[in-house]
Amino acid sequence: MKKYYITLSALMAFLSFYAQNTDTSVDKAVLKQALIYADSEIAVNSMYNIIAKEGENSTYKDSLAYLYFNSRKYSSCFMVCSDILTKDSNKQDILEMQAISLENLMALEKAAQVYAKLVTKSNNNYHAYKLANIYYVLKNYDQALMAIKKAEELKDTGEVKISYAINKNYSQQVALTSAIAFTRGLIEAAQEKNDAAISSFQKAVNIQSDFALAKDNLEALKAGKEVKKE
Repeated sequence: MKKYYITLSALMAFLSFYAQNTDTSVDKAVLKQALIYADSEIAVNSMYNIIAKEGENSTYKDSLAYLYFNSRKYSSCFMVCSDILTKDSNKQDILEMQAISLENLMALEKAAQVYAKLVTKSNNNYHAYKLANIYYVLKNYDQALMAIKKAEELKDTGEVKISYAINKNYSQQVALTSAIAFTRGLIEAAQEKNDAAISSFQKAVNIQSDFALAKDNLEALKAGKEVKKE
């Protein structure tokens, strides 16, 4: 009988310890306070504790990816996103963070692969625009042209603006549709299709008449000069 009581006591102690170690209420309270105080290090630690207690399917992995992304810790963000996507490859927000992380890590070929997946899932013209720009930087002009044509075909919300540096002190916000036409012009110029490039730069100016780089490139091509990439 004594042995039975000892075994029962040990079991109860174990269950109590296990219950305490799977309770995430304190971790979540610490996380909330850390986010209020913008303490990303404590927030990350709290998320790791929550994930460890909740297990592989913890939704806090998504939150951890966002936190790393907003902190510009792109290597860590990429790793967390990769883990999430092995279980659910349809999460477009996670795919986008993975693509942007790879882009910032200058892993452009891998970034292009992720953006290509993202375009097929989102049918978003901005994602197609990003894909075209990466292919352009990689000098894969045929793929870049295909991607930018896809961007032209997709619906535009009118909400996205692209920033272009005019000089060291000034940048210009440009409508996405105008930026798409401008990028097509750059690609066509790189392919030495100057007439087509002139038409694309003209389209960019028609959409946004004050688009400085598009106007400069339009005049440059007409004068037989090289275009500015950005």
